[in-house]
Amino acid sequence: MTIHIGAKKSAIADTVLMPGDPLRAKWAANKFLSNVAEVNTVRGMFGYTGSWKKNKVTIHGSGMGMPSLSIYVNELIRDYNAKTLIRIGSAGGMQKTVSLRDIVIAMTATSVSTPSSTIFKELNFAPCADFGLLKNATMIAESKKRKTHVGGIYSSDTFYDERSDLNKELTRHGILAVEMETAELYNLALRYKRRALSILTISDHLQTGKALSSKDRESSFNDMVEIALEAAFLD
Repeated sequence: MTIHIGAKKSAIADTVLMPGDPLRAKWAANKFLSNVAEVNTVRGMFGYTGSWKKNKVTIHGSGMGMPSLSIYVNELIRDYNAKTLIRIGSAGGMQKTVSLRDIVIAMTATSVSTPSSTIFKELNFAPCADFGLLKNATMIAESKKRKTHVGGIYSSDTFYDERSDLNKELTRHGILAVEMETAELYNLALRYKRRALSILTISDHLQTGKALSSKDRESSFNDMVEIALEAAFLD
């Protein structure tokens, strides 16, 4: 047990999928895993462990934003020895070529700051995904005939953004989408020599203002979870 995770050490799998929303963790575990056990409820951040094709998997919420994710990823790695961590979540499209329901696989994650900024000090560190997971996920997404984009995303802790100038520059430099967690996930995975990847579904778009309904989000997120599971265990 840790301050924020009440699971026994043996209850957390080597492979952890991490949606931001703890209720999405519950939904994904019940839909995709068998023999599911609830392993964490501390502070309402639900975690579940079960089996997927005979592989042990934990699906655990990260909360919203990099500070929250940093707490859970640090504890999952340092106290539970998690080896593969895959974020599954939603993102806002930033390019005209990126449409609602598209899959975005984050190769790199740009940020203004992260919880690791105090460690890096003046260094502008460039966090990136694990190449093996990135390659696996891209191949699997293409095999499913899902429209998929691979490239840079932007991680921000500011949900109600007022920086139209910054968004303009990010778009000009090819950033595919914006979300709130990936940069710190990649920082921590690289620091502790673990595998990490973010697989995202476009749920809304900054340029068009369009957004998926709640029903459409659920059906669209199915593919994202399947890609994450298959990528984690592909030989």
